[in-house]
Amino acid sequence: MSCIRFHLNGKTVEESRARPSITLLDYLRVHLGLYGTKEGCAEGDCGACTVVIGDPGAPGGPVYRAVNSCLLLLGEAHGRHVITVEGLAEGEVLHPVQEALVRHGGSQCGYCTPGVVMSLFEAAHRADFDRPWKLADQISGNLCRCTGYGPIRDAAKEVAGCQPPDRYAVLLSDGPAGPGESFRYTGEGQEFVRPRRLEDLWDALDSDARCAVAGGTTDLVLDAKQPARTIGRLVSLSGIEELRGVEKGERRWSIGAMTPLAELEEAAEEGLPMLASMLRYFGSRQIKNLGTVGGNLCTASPVGDLAPCFLALGASVILASRGGRREISIDRFFTGYRETALQPREIVASVAVPVPRENEIGAAFKVCKRRELDIATVSAAFLIELGNEGKISGARIAFGGMAATPSRAPSVEATLLGSEPSSASFAAAAAAIDSDFEPIGDHRGSASYRGALARNLVLEFGDSIEMRGGEAK
Repeated sequence: MSCIRFHLNGKTVEESRARPSITLLDYLRVHLGLYGTKEGCAEGDCGACTVVIGDPGAPGGPVYRAVNSCLLLLGEAHGRHVITVEGLAEGEVLHPVQEALVRHGGSQCGYCTPGVVMSLFEAAHRADFDRPWKLADQISGNLCRCTGYGPIRDAAKEVAGCQPPDRYAVLLSDGPAGPGESFRYTGEGQEFVRPRRLEDLWDALDSDARCAVAGGTTDLVLDAKQPARTIGRLVSLSGIEELRGVEKGERRWSIGAMTPLAELEEAAEEGLPMLASMLRYFGSRQIKNLGTVGGNLCTASPVGDLAPCFLALGASVILASRGGRREISIDRFFTGYRETALQPREIVASVAVPVPRENEIGAAFKVCKRRELDIATVSAAFLIELGNEGKISGARIAFGGMAATPSRAPSVEATLLGSEPSSASFAAAAAAIDSDFEPIGDHRGSASYRGALARNLVLEFGDSIEMRGGEAK
């Protein structure tokens, strides 16, 4: 197809000249003159650029998802519905979420307000606000420097799940370009390819093994903004539905690599509590709507949030190429700083996680400077197995931020084996941290600080077990 085609506030937009790697934020403001969507940080931290994507191809039917338009490439808008703050009011009549924000005094200077409004728009169309923290999670990605969060939170409480009249519902039920089509577009010397099937993906990778391969693009967009980084050809995996979804089998869970983190978070609440607790503080709702499981693993960040959990859970990574699939332990996936076991023209297809057993106790922790929407200084995940006599018969303990890769702590694990889950046992295990790691200091924390955090997280996990009487829950 020779043009990018999508719905914008109910009207069809066709673009055949802009480069596909321009962000949706820049396209809206520079090419279309829609200035309601603001640029604050341009890296997904502030939420001023929030728009809503209506996804007609989501599992279970069409949904609205708030995203950071500063992290979404224009090419990814193809075949989708984009709604900005300009598309909410009808003439002089405000949308219910705008009315709520006015009524509660949730706007002052107004710069952050469009992003807040669009986060509330998604909230209004969600039906899963069954726990109080989900409301805070919905607006955690929108920073406000002047109003204060009380009025914004009050407005959010009023509109959450209210299901207001939706004039875009008919359009949303049918994608403007047909979400089932593979898509290829070239503009200003850059090529964007979004295959629909794995066979199309192998063809795209065979023609240029050096192309950039992207999941949710949240990391890639930031990388592409660096002066020394140029992307001539980008292959997006976002259109391949067989790489998306979470299924529970008899013995293990299967998590598709292209599953958005928000979808994994929802599914994990029903049987993978360690992942659910880590995803609660992974990032903002906007980030979790864009970011994917496979993308987070393939960045191979030493402080990635999911990696310690998968290491502790004993996960396996299923890799795919034209030649077939192979499965490797997550312990062998990270081969060095920002390096993985992926071969050329190979992708992560899914992650397999054993179904937790009744005699296992697990927990995950993340320490960072902000409670939400921040990169970890140190993260940790713990999984122990209790034997018939109440002693620890198995242990898998992993850390992020303590080495060049997310890594297990074999000395800590060995210290715990055969002992009772007592404060004395975990104190001995905490002392073994120095045998496993020699952390490097950076702007997030000194080496000694990281070591102290890791020891304290071992003690914290031990305390949490003692608080529930050493029982597996």
